[in-house]
Amino acid sequence: MRITTAGAGFVAVALAATLAGCGAGADEGPVESVELQGRWWTWASAEPAPTNPVADEDGSACGRNQPEDVWFLAGTFGTQVERACTVPEGVPLAFPLVNMFGTPEDCAEFMGTAEGSAVLDGEEVEADAHQAEAIEIRGGAGNPVTGTEGSFTAHGCGLWVQLPAPEAGEHTLKIRGRSGGFSAGVDYTLTVGAS
Repeated sequence: MRITTAGAGFVAVALAATLAGCGAGADEGPVESVELQGRWWTWASAEPAPTNPVADEDGSACGRNQPEDVWFLAGTFGTQVERACTVPEGVPLAFPLVNMFGTPEDCAEFMGTAEGSAVLDGEEVEADAHQAEAIEIRGGAGNPVTGTEGSFTAHGCGLWVQLPAPEAGEHTLKIRGRSGGFSAGVDYTLTVGAS
């Protein structure tokens, strides 16, 4: 979802992701904030529109370019969707409720009204607020998330969740996020451990 404010362009994406400890092994604990944000943005902007996980309408793009040590989930460009995804067993989950990149000033404005929730199997999980942090993003050709190919630096911010690997079986995850006039949500059905 691309949102432009007076003179400053930025992207805000409500990220629904089954959070796998970004960059950390399943037993190493949460990933550092800057690493988490940079890795997620690079993952989300690796694919062109037809196979991009943020543009995904049903979950068919959930598994695109997933790292081995974490499972990312994506939000939407401002809509509400339902997705079904198969997640490997033993992999932690990581996702944003709502996030963006831009300048430190963009982040301060965005975080001033950012709110959201994540409910896994009927239980609300806690999110962490990540303020403006310098991150590197590597976008692929034709991606709808950053709109640019190649590497660049920006400041990332948002409300993020990291969860330990869920047990094998079926799980529901409802993600909602909003800031200012932007809102998005994803209802995930996650099947862990099935092929």
